[in-house]
Amino acid sequence: MSGAVSGAVEAKLTELGLTLPDVVPPLASYQPAVQSGVYVYTAGQLPMVEGKLPAVGKVGAEVTPEDAKDLARICALNALAAVKSVAGDLDRIKRVVKVVGFVASAADFTGQPAVLNGASELLGEVLGDKGVHARSAVGVAVLPLDAPVEVEIQVELVDEG
Repeated sequence: MSGAVSGAVEAKLTELGLTLPDVVPPLASYQPAVQSGVYVYTAGQLPMVEGKLPAVGKVGAEVTPEDAKDLARICALNALAAVKSVAGDLDRIKRVVKVVGFVASAADFTGQPAVLNGASELLGEVLGDKGVHARSAVGVAVLPLDAPVEVEIQVELVDEG
């Protein structure tokens, strides 16, 4: 199913030692991703691994910036799974247009961009030039389930018509 390689993008994931996870089920009343025209918008993706958060707390306090960067990579991988759930095939991605990341931050933590580089770098590794995007990195007081980081992406698809 989601672990099966269906194209060049998933072959690249495999080459990088990554597996596309199952789509993380919604925590409330929303869809993991929706398509409008040639665009797919994902909901905010937490760094869930097999239904659990590997770490909780604020970055710069309970969670190191380095660990948070790794968690942002997981968020991006979960976002790609959400895109696939509506696009059918990750090879339809024409480009990642925008990434928005939220970092649950200790009061004095200002390294949100470095944390979100985890997501941006993963998208670049997997998609090459198609992964280059605009981005916002926002520090927040708290995220759902006390997650340290949350990432949403917007992608443009190749028009099938």
